[in-house]
Amino acid sequence: MDRRNFAKLAALSSLSFGSKKLPAAHKRPRWTRPLSVHLFSKHLQFLDYKTMAKVAAELGFDGLDLSVRPKGHVEPEQVETDLPKAVEAMANAGLLSIMMTTAINDGSDEVNKRVLNTAADQGIQFYRMGYYSFEEGKSWKENLDTHRQDMETLAALNKDHGLHGAYQNHAGSRVGAYIPDIVYLLDGFDSKWSGCQYDIRHAMVEGGKAWPKGIEWLKEYMSTIVIKDFTWAKHPKTGKWAVMNTPLGDGMVDFVGYFKLLRKLEIHPAVSLHAEYELGGANQGNRELSISKKQVYKALRKDLQVLRDLWQKSAED
Repeated sequence: MDRRNFAKLAALSSLSFGSKKLPAAHKRPRWTRPLSVHLFSKHLQFLDYKTMAKVAAELGFDGLDLSVRPKGHVEPEQVETDLPKAVEAMANAGLLSIMMTTAINDGSDEVNKRVLNTAADQGIQFYRMGYYSFEEGKSWKENLDTHRQDMETLAALNKDHGLHGAYQNHAGSRVGAYIPDIVYLLDGFDSKWSGCQYDIRHAMVEGGKAWPKGIEWLKEYMSTIVIKDFTWAKHPKTGKWAVMNTPLGDGMVDFVGYFKLLRKLEIHPAVSLHAEYELGGANQGNRELSISKKQVYKALRKDLQVLRDLWQKSAED
């Protein structure tokens, strides 16, 4: 299979692309839009599965990126009972359920194995991994070589289940803040089973103007991406410069330039849309909100429309 077309071809199928097949009762619509956008379910954790799916569909999303991790929409220990419920609710609402976000970074853990097995049975195709940290006293290479061993175990599980596990680049001090970390981790791995969930917001925070080079290095491994925005500003309480999350299009991310590069490199990933700016607690995955649900829905609908407008603009300019 052509690696560049992997994500598109996989998502176009109504079945899982690996050894496991989606139960007939849970068959879902195919990916038909030019840009398949999935709302990160973290932002709707104040809703049950049925209502979550109904709202996401009404807002215009193609699917949901399910939070299957501790304190997420689906708790890993209850994955066998709860993940099928979430997938069924999404199917009934006409949504794709091909993505999930996890804390999985160890393929030998029994709970992690259960999560991956259940996800494959339910037709999930892509999942975001958990993060790795740097151990003090070890060199950069020693740290990454240790984590590559963990990723080898996961890659074998991914292949067995027909899943694509992706490591997100995330600003900060953990592994993956700098894109070369992930380039090294993935070097030599089959991109059908291992990849990077590229986050342009975090790439620009840590990489400034160097982010296009990172995309070129990782283009074969980008089956999913994260979309969100930010700006640098003085913190209202401390007066110090800090990264401030913003609604989509209000920040510094050059989305048109980013999307142009994706088009040029023939990268057509599934998108996970995040709303990390202040949103009454929905931005943090809270079960209780300090603002009305309608305000949350209005903000999410606007972000989705801005995203689709920017994607279209990238084709016209």
